[in-house]
Parts: sequence; structure tokens; C-alpha cells
Amino acid sequence: MAKFRGAIVVDKEKCKGCNLCVVACPTKTLDLAKEVNGKGYHYSEMVNPEACIGCASCALVCPDSVITVYKMNVQ
Repeated sequence: MAKFRGAIVVDKEKCKGCNLCVVACPTKTLDLAKEVNGKGYHYSEMVNPEACIGCASCALVCPDSVITVYKMNVQ
């Protein structure tokens, strides 16, 4: 049986920091950054990359579709 690990990419400049993805993440992989983007928003970022399971809950709830989810095989 193949094991998977997830990874996400957030378009930091388009993220409005609504926090919906942080709340939706079952593994607490995401949080809002302390830094702000060019628009002054605290953008979402991975804070616990090893915990990501690639479920895409974050991307599904993102109102601006700024999150891309990848699944990688783990040996």
C-alpha cells in the first residue's frame, strides 16, 4: 500500500488571511503568518509540513482559490 504525504502552495500575495483554511485543516498544518503580504494581510502558511496529509480541505474552503495541494509518495 502506497503512503502519501501532502504539500500545499499558497499564493501569498492573493491570500486575504480569512483563516478558513486554518480552521478546516484537520492536522493543524496551517496558520496565519506574522508577516503581511503586499496588501497588508496576514497570509496562510504551512507551519507543520510533516503533518500535511494532502486532504485538500484547505483548498476546498478557500474563497479565492489561492491554495494548491500536492500529494507525494513516501517510501
